[in-house]
Amino acid sequence: MPVLCLDCLTGMLELWQRVLRPQDPPIRVNIADGQPDGLPTLLDGFDICINDHTFFDADLLARCADLRHIVFLGTGASSFIDLAAAASRGIKVHTIRGYGDTSVAEHTIALAMAAARNVARMDRDVRAGRWRQIEGLQLYGKILGIIGLGGVGREVARIALGLGMQVLAWNRSPAAAPGVQVAALEQVLKAADILCVTLALNEETRGFLNHARLAMTKPGVILVNTARAAIVDSGALVALLRSGHIRHAAMDVFAQEPPAADDPLLAMENVTLTAHAAFMTQEATMRMLRTAFDLAVAAGA
Repeated sequence: MPVLCLDCLTGMLELWQRVLRPQDPPIRVNIADGQPDGLPTLLDGFDICINDHTFFDADLLARCADLRHIVFLGTGASSFIDLAAAASRGIKVHTIRGYGDTSVAEHTIALAMAAARNVARMDRDVRAGRWRQIEGLQLYGKILGIIGLGGVGREVARIALGLGMQVLAWNRSPAAAPGVQVAALEQVLKAADILCVTLALNEETRGFLNHARLAMTKPGVILVNTARAAIVDSGALVALLRSGHIRHAAMDVFAQEPPAADDPLLAMENVTLTAHAAFMTQEATMRMLRTAFDLAVAAGA
């Protein structure tokens, strides 16, 4: 059962070495910070590969004669793999869910706190020689609304409850979490002081928070998005930020990454931005790598 880690980032090699156990089957780890050189020759003789950032289009898949399983390091495999072409060639694509729920949730709450207390804005001011004290929002007792009560949403709720917040949540299917009041979407939108988007992106959720839904929110709401940018209508978000209806937006995700230089969010004071890094902790990465290897071993059993 040959297993190839196709495109290990340089900084990830040490973590691979830490998660592998003496009794594990052998794995070949190929270092490639970009698209690996020599594809598909590199895959000759391997029926299983672990893929971090390699793009598998239909043409490449057709030239990988031995490949039968791709274990994708994450959840958004469709961004890197032509899933229809893989299925047509009998190549099964495995994804890893839940590995970063706590890390993403902690980042979500960190963004909520930074937005509520204008951390990034005052940091910029102080560095520029301006001394401006900006009034913040105390989170204790406030209502945190969650759109998408999956693994990340439940972790966000757990942390928010520990801060003394009330938590309302909406999910597309029946869901529950300790201490959380599950409510209708309209109720969550209208009640939330801070609204966190932790919803999975698919064709049904693309553009889900459109202008009409965003306009239902409480004036002065803080919006935090650590899910996918396409869930929120970007034009509506910018308009409502400019009007002040949305007090602050804190975003870890963008329609284009990195964002274009003319993205209006970059020029707005009431926006806090991070570089799609919510999942990036050593703990989450090690859990992801170990799970990927276990899936690869199971696929070849």
